[in-house]
Amino acid sequence: MEDFRRTYLRLCKEGGVDPQESVLAQLQETRGAAAGSRLDLRGHSLSVDTCAVLGRVLHKDTLFTELALSDCMLTEEGAKLLLNGLCANTTVKVLDLKGNNLRSTGAEALGKLLVRNKTLCRLVLEWNALGMWEEAFSVFCEGLATNACLTQLDLRNNQINHQGASELCLALKRNSTLQELDVRWNNIGLLGGRSFLEALQQNRTLTHLEMAGNNIPSDTLKALEQAMDHNSDRQSTVRESRSRTQVLSKEIQILKEEKGRQFLSLMETIDKQRDEMGRSTRTTSIHVGQLQEALNERKSVVNSLTAKFQMTEAALAMSEQKNHNLGELLTRVKTEKDEQRERQSRERKKEQELEKMESRCKSQQDQIFELKQELTNSTAELKLRLAQAEERLEMEKKRSKQSLEDMNNLRQKEVDHVNRHLEESQRALQDRILKLEGQRIQLEEELSRAKAACVTERAQAEEEQGKVRVQVRLEEQQRVSGLEEKLRGLRQSRDESQSHCSQQKQTIAELQARSGQQSIETDGLRRRIEELQQELSGKDQEKVAEVSRVRVELQEQMGHLQAERTAQGGLKEKIAALEREMKVLASNHREATLDKESEISSLFEKLRLREAEIQRMREDEAQRASFLQNAILTYVQGSPLHYSPKK
Repeated sequence: MEDFRRTYLRLCKEGGVDPQESVLAQLQETRGAAAGSRLDLRGHSLSVDTCAVLGRVLHKDTLFTELALSDCMLTEEGAKLLLNGLCANTTVKVLDLKGNNLRSTGAEALGKLLVRNKTLCRLVLEWNALGMWEEAFSVFCEGLATNACLTQLDLRNNQINHQGASELCLALKRNSTLQELDVRWNNIGLLGGRSFLEALQQNRTLTHLEMAGNNIPSDTLKALEQAMDHNSDRQSTVRESRSRTQVLSKEIQILKEEKGRQFLSLMETIDKQRDEMGRSTRTTSIHVGQLQEALNERKSVVNSLTAKFQMTEAALAMSEQKNHNLGELLTRVKTEKDEQRERQSRERKKEQELEKMESRCKSQQDQIFELKQELTNSTAELKLRLAQAEERLEMEKKRSKQSLEDMNNLRQKEVDHVNRHLEESQRALQDRILKLEGQRIQLEEELSRAKAACVTERAQAEEEQGKVRVQVRLEEQQRVSGLEEKLRGLRQSRDESQSHCSQQKQTIAELQARSGQQSIETDGLRRRIEELQQELSGKDQEKVAEVSRVRVELQEQMGHLQAERTAQGGLKEKIAALEREMKVLASNHREATLDKESEISSLFEKLRLREAEIQRMREDEAQRASFLQNAILTYVQGSPLHYSPKK
């Protein structure tokens, strides 16, 4: 930690940059806390010069394994310099850049970092804006596709739309190390969810995917969850198969080593026996030669003595010769007896050695029999494991069938729910039309009543006609403005009914309130007509204009009703679009089932290949054992020890 602080101060001095006090204080706190593997700069606003110096320091740093830079208000240039420095770092495994509002330049720098860095395992990019620029985000996705070490990626709240999701899915198709991906609270939508489904058909390593808050339908989310479950199950089966193959390979290697050791021990014992036999034959031949030389020397001495005795005593020569011959015969008989005894002892030794060899051969045959039993036991265990694997496959088939049935039931329920909702909306619109027609009839009746009242009160209103004209004009202007406001409100209610079908009840209540206001206004008009009976005689034309205006209002209301009918037609079109989408989803489900069946068939093919490999290994082991047994038997039968008793 002290070396990191010194290099930071030195590089600041070399670059002519004032060291940031908050960074120095954080480094001092980290040194005091003895947390040498984590550099925490969260919440510190880092300038561009500080980012440049930190990038140069982290370029060759080997101390920190985790770097926290969330909410540091990094600029585009500062983030670029810092990430360029991290490209050659070999120790940082966790990088947190949450809440820094990274945009196009930051996305490109992150793409370069993912291409060059070989140790980063977890990357947090929450609360940024990487998805706003498509070209920069495509560079980031290209770096993710070529990366081979990242396992966790957090892209929450990055304004990623369906196009960015398609780029990300292209990267996932090529990536083979990412295991956890979080893309919550973006704008991926239905198209993005479908592109993720297509990507997961090729990606087999992603086991954890968070997609909440992206306006994705529930059936797509369920399909994504099922794909995640399949990937996790596939990873677990791959791990189990790898562990089993490793265990089997270890067991086979141990058996091979044991057989090699046994064969080497046999060869060593046979070589030792050969050496002992050669040594014993050499020693016996040397002893026989020495005895033969001694006999020759004795014969020459006896011959010289007999010649002397013959020259001295001719009379006693015959007797001495006889005696000498008898002595020689006795010595020969003795030597022959000794030789016979030695031969018998040698034969006994050879018989004992042969018995030992036979006992060793029996022990080796027992060991070979034990090895065969072990091989049979291992084959039985493999058969049991294969049976368990088949049971698991059957369970997976049942599970997939159950999931398909559940999906079909859910889809049927959603269709029924949509149909019920549409029927209810049609009924509500029909009720609204009936209510509006009743209101129109009531208004026409009120107009007829007003006409009758005007005819009866025309005579009385002639005297005050001149005085009240100005007041009536003002009141008419106010009424026109009120009617215009009502028209605006009706237009707004029409827009709201088209855009928000769920607020139809509220608009109906507003229309009822407005009709109540109209009835109140008509009551006020009646009172004013009673007060101005003498002045209403000359207002026939004006009242006719009012009637025409009311008719225009009624025509506008009829136009509103026609607009609502057109909105109903739009709803019907939406229903047709939904039905088409349901057909597309059904075809997608069929394709998914076909893919699952192809995967199950491929798994069966792999199991068949594994069984063939295991059978081939068994045959190889049996053939090797038979070869070893035949070699040992041929070696024992061809050795000189086997034929020594016959000699």
